[in-house]
Amino acid sequence: MANKSIDKVFLATVIFLMLGGFFIFMSSSLGLLARQGPQFGATTFNQAFFGLFLGSIALVVFSKIDYKLWKKYAVHIFALSIIATALVFIPQIGLQHGGARRWLDLGFVTFQPSEFLKFGAVLYLAAWFSSVKYKIESIKWGLLPLLAVIGIVGLILLWQPDMDTLLIIIGAAIGIFFIAGGKWKHLAVLFGIAVIGFILIVFSKPYLMERVLTFIDPARDPLVAGWQIQQSLIAVGSGGVFGKGFGQSIQKFRFLPEPIGDSIFAVAAEEFGFVGGVVIISAFILFLLRGLSIARRAPDAFSGLLVSGIVIMIVLQSLINIASIVGVFPFSGLPLPFISHGGTALLFALVEIGIVLNISRYKRKI
Repeated sequence: MANKSIDKVFLATVIFLMLGGFFIFMSSSLGLLARQGPQFGATTFNQAFFGLFLGSIALVVFSKIDYKLWKKYAVHIFALSIIATALVFIPQIGLQHGGARRWLDLGFVTFQPSEFLKFGAVLYLAAWFSSVKYKIESIKWGLLPLLAVIGIVGLILLWQPDMDTLLIIIGAAIGIFFIAGGKWKHLAVLFGIAVIGFILIVFSKPYLMERVLTFIDPARDPLVAGWQIQQSLIAVGSGGVFGKGFGQSIQKFRFLPEPIGDSIFAVAAEEFGFVGGVVIISAFILFLLRGLSIARRAPDAFSGLLVSGIVIMIVLQSLINIASIVGVFPFSGLPLPFISHGGTALLFALVEIGIVLNISRYKRKI
């Protein structure tokens, strides 16, 4: 029987990230105004309406949908997410930008189906591993299905290419597999396959090799490949302890290539300093801890694995984004959840939060 209330601490953390993130986005988007003028209005409207407004409605709606329905239709949703992501290769509706095909043009709005694929993969794995239960310790029912899902997802995403999203899905998949009871030796095999696969992919994709080389030596090509990391570090360092103040970032106007995208944490650190950066990171840590607490008290294996997968996926993406900005991880094109530009990403994140909140209604007492 469901409890009357959702997890208020988890919801409050999400609201803080949403509202604080929108203020950071608005400040960062001033850099876009200075560069692109008329596009500023459309960009901020899309973020506010398709992301924040519709996302908030979706959060409320999905928090009231019984989580058991998701397991019933997990296979169908996963299959649909695969089809939707594959549609980007149809020239009439697939948009190409920067050499990658990752968006669908629906006429009135662009849509990034890989966000749907992330959810579909996590949902299916949670449903599968909760169904096989102790059989997960076998290769047939545990490791092989996991490799099959990663393989299918990997083929589509590497074809786009979108290595960053694949990395997030693999991380969430391994987390679900571990929490569900997967064997350590199977995890070791999976890790070995992942390392070998990563090395092969890096050597076959020049842009990934460039990222790795720039990570090893950020100063090797400061005007091209190393430009973004150099300018990000300048922004973070110039923020000092307390920052320059809201709206006062200099780097966002001419120096950061993506001030509203994957470099938005650099803008936040420049304006709010070390303290502001710590607050943002702490909010994501609280999000993780509270989310895993909901998963631990979930009413059944499926709901616990689904919450774990969603929380790991969102936090892993945030940590990779922040780590790349401060130079401790190769630069990625991943947005910072709840903060970076991307109506599709924000909408799906809030849909997933709604599902977590619904499961929190059924939490068991421990």
